[in-house]
Amino acid sequence: MISRVRYVFREMWASISRNMTLTFATIITSTISLLLFGLTLLIQQGFENQLTQWSGGVEMIVFVEHGHVEGDPEVELIRTELLRQSQVVESADYCDEACASSKAETLFAGDPDTLELLLPKIPSYFAVKPVDKGSSEVLQSLQESFRQLPNVVDVRTPEEQVRVLSSLKGFFGVRLLVISVGLLFASALLIWNTIRTAMFARRREIEVMKLVGATNWFIRLPFMLEGLLQGIAGAMLGGLAMLFINNDWTKGVRAFPGESGLEGFVVTTGYPYWVWGVMIAVGALVGAIGSGTAASKFLDV
Repeated sequence: MISRVRYVFREMWASISRNMTLTFATIITSTISLLLFGLTLLIQQGFENQLTQWSGGVEMIVFVEHGHVEGDPEVELIRTELLRQSQVVESADYCDEACASSKAETLFAGDPDTLELLLPKIPSYFAVKPVDKGSSEVLQSLQESFRQLPNVVDVRTPEEQVRVLSSLKGFFGVRLLVISVGLLFASALLIWNTIRTAMFARRREIEVMKLVGATNWFIRLPFMLEGLLQGIAGAMLGGLAMLFINNDWTKGVRAFPGESGLEGFVVTTGYPYWVWGVMIAVGALVGAIGSGTAASKFLDV
């Protein structure tokens, strides 16, 4: 068993050594395509961060003074007044200060100074959802009257912000994804061509191996492993480049003025590493498909 494993890796390395130019080109193409794929996911998450407080059909945010919690008479009074507009308001979900702090950490990830000032006295809020999209305009007309409720510090509506961000998200997301998928297809073709070339260069050896009884899978394995490692290598390099770009972007955004509106486009916590894991899985899949197809098609050389 150990001798077979040693054989697979030795033959794989021999194949890579004979096709260094093609291998290098394949890894670079995989790196660029997977980098674009990873950046697409990060950009989409940045838009999600910007839209986080308006998710789920929420059309109005009613902020409550700091210091109030669920069950307080002041909070229940605001809830009652909101739900009284039953023809317009479908629901008014309360987000306490712990919930609001969690949302703020996402929304102001790119502006730690503002976040530090906000958190000690952060207000809780009601996320108000209209009965239907048409009633959201009526809800906005009631904005000033809701602002006059006791212990309400502010009332905000998304107006054009959500529509613009949603349009931009779709515009950039679809186009970048199409480009990255096209490059991934090119990577698979390069891996396919690399394996085809390697098998053609070793056609005499393959003929001898088949004559002495080697199975097709025994012959295929070194070539398939070669393609798999090329895809994974491209994903590893692409992931490192993605983390570097994300870190550089984060530092740049945090240097912008607080009113720039770009704070939510910073993607922090463990999400970039999750994206890197997805990139490795995609790279391995592309490598396996490209090499497996070529190894099966050109086995009879």
